[in-house]
Amino acid sequence: MSLSVAIVGLSNVGKSTLFNALLKKQQAYVANFPFATIEPNIGIVPVPDGRLEQLRKVVESEILGYRDTKILSGDKKPPSIEYRVSSIPIVPATVEFVDIAGLIAGASKGEGLGNKFLSHIRETNAICFVLRAFTDPDIVKQGVKDPVSDFEVLNTELALADLQTLEKQKDPGNTPDKELKDRWQAVQRLKTILSSDTSLYNDVSEEERKIAKELGLLTIKPVLVVMNVDEKDLANAHDLEISFAEKLKLNPDQVVAICAKTESELAELSNDDQKIYMEDLGIKKSGLERLIQKAFKTLGLITFLTAGEKEVRAWTIPVGISAQEAAGVIHTDFIKKFIKADVCDFSDFIGGPASPKPGVGGWKVCREEGKVRSEGRDYIMHDGDVVEFKIGS
Repeated sequence: MSLSVAIVGLSNVGKSTLFNALLKKQQAYVANFPFATIEPNIGIVPVPDGRLEQLRKVVESEILGYRDTKILSGDKKPPSIEYRVSSIPIVPATVEFVDIAGLIAGASKGEGLGNKFLSHIRETNAICFVLRAFTDPDIVKQGVKDPVSDFEVLNTELALADLQTLEKQKDPGNTPDKELKDRWQAVQRLKTILSSDTSLYNDVSEEERKIAKELGLLTIKPVLVVMNVDEKDLANAHDLEISFAEKLKLNPDQVVAICAKTESELAELSNDDQKIYMEDLGIKKSGLERLIQKAFKTLGLITFLTAGEKEVRAWTIPVGISAQEAAGVIHTDFIKKFIKADVCDFSDFIGGPASPKPGVGGWKVCREEGKVRSEGRDYIMHDGDVVEFKIGS
C-alpha cells in the first residue's frame, strides 16, 4: 500500500531542510524567507530495515548450497538459478513525503497560499507538523512564537478549514432516505466536535470517520510532530519528546526530536562516518529513522517480508490484515486466487540463536525442521512474517 505524509509547518521552521535530509539530496529549495516552497516537493524515502540484508544473505547462501550440490551430483548448472546471486535486489518499503508550503494564520480564509496549501494536505495519509524548537538568530522567525503556540495555530487552521467544508453540506430535509438522514446527523456531530476541539481523530465513530474521509477533512488524519531542536539537545531527545508530548497533549509515539540541520549533514556522509558522527552526538539512531518508525506505529502499519531468488522485499500493510488481503498488496489478482500462505518467523528463517539450526536458514531448512506454517486466508499477519503465497491459476 502507498503511504504518504505531508510535512507541514509555519514559515522558516526547517521543513525543506528536513525534506532534503530525508531524500539525501537537495531537491527542495531552502531559503531564509517565507513561502520559499510554493508547489509541493514530493520524495519517496526507503524505510530503514536491517532485516532485508539478512534475508538476502540467507537466500544467497541457500542458492549457492543448492548449486554446489547439483554440481557435485554431475549437473553443470541448476536450472533457472543465476550464479551471480549477489545481484538479488533488495526492495524496501517506502514512505512518500510531501514538502508543503509554509502555513500562516488565516490560511483557512485564503491567507498566504490558503486553499491551495490545504488541498495538498488532503491528498496525504498523515500530517507531520514541524515545530521550531531551535535557537538561531540568523533565521527569520516571522509568525513563529513557541512550539505549543505554533502547534495551536496549525491545528486551528486545519479545524477551521474542516468547519468550512462541513458548513457547505446541505440538509436533506424531511427525506425518507435513512442513509441521507444518518449522514446528515454525522455531519452535525462532526461540526459539534470541531466547535470545541481542533481534531476529530480520537472522538468519532467508525461511520463518522468514514464520512470525514469522504469529505476530505484534514483533522481526521493521524498526526506526527517533529520538534526541530538544536544539535546539543539530541542526546536528550527521548526526554524532550516525552516533555513536548505532554505539553501538546499527544502520545509520545507521535513526537520525535530532530535537528534538521544535523540530519542534512548526516545525509552527506558514508554509513561508517554516520555511525561515528552519531556516537559523538550520543545517539544510536538518526532522527529520520526514528521519524519513519514512529510514522509506522502512529499509522498502525507493519511489514511482511518475501524472500526469493528474484528479490528480497518488504511490503507495507495495516495491523490486523488477513493473509488473503496481504496477498492482494502484491497483486490484486492474488486475492481471488489465494490458496494458502507458507509463513515462517523471521528469526527462524535467518537461522537465529533460537532456531533449530543456528546460523543456517532459508525455506528448505525451515521446512525440514517444521518451522514453516501453512496458513489459510483468515490468518492475521504479524510484523516480520516471511511469507510465500500459494496462488491458483
